[in-house]
Order: sequence, then structure tokens, then C-alpha cells
Amino acid sequence: MIEVVSAERCVKCDVCVKVCPTDVFDRGADGLPVIARQSDCQSCFMCEAHCPTDALYVAPFSGPAPDGSPHTDEAALADAFGEYRRIVGWGRGRTPGSRADSNHIFTERIRSPR
Repeated sequence: MIEVVSAERCVKCDVCVKVCPTDVFDRGADGLPVIARQSDCQSCFMCEAHCPTDALYVAPFSGPAPDGSPHTDEAALADAFGEYRRIVGWGRGRTPGSRADSNHIFTERIRSPR
């Protein structure tokens, strides 16, 4: 289940909002994705896999992590961001706007004024 959106890592590209099949995220007033409907998360890892900057963490649970769990602590998860992408062979996160990034949704969002 989605547990953490890292404000420090997020580039506000909205890719997670667009790829989530159950519409878990809303776009916050500051542009950051907000976990608005966590109970709708199916732990499909689509948001984590598609995040270009490894700013999301999906815990391997079918329900929310318990209070005080390390699965909700961004500092404790520092090495876990992007781990799913590495496990499935998608490589490391990408540098926003790099020539190697061909995701049209991401690159259009970086180039467009907000």
C-alpha cells in the first residue's frame, strides 16, 4: 500500500497521479501528489515503478502500515526508494529533463510552465 511521497525527491510531474489505476492521488495545492484515497491502493506498484525520481514508497502490505512502522518513516526508507524499479529491472531513477528520458508526460511537464 502506498505509504510515502517524498517532497524532497518529487518534481511534481504528475506521473504517479496519471498511472494509478485506482485514482489514489490528488494533486496538492503546492503541486505535490497527496495520498488522498489510501484505502483504494491495490499495491500494484505502478506509481513507484513509473516515478522518474524515485519519490514514492509502496509498502508490501495489503493495508496501511501500523503507527510507528518504519514503512512510514521517510528517513528510515532512504535506501528503499526506487527499490521496486531496480528489482523489476527498470534501472535507477532518471534525472529530470535529461535527454535519456523519453517519457512524454514527464518531459512535457518539466518543460511546461506551472
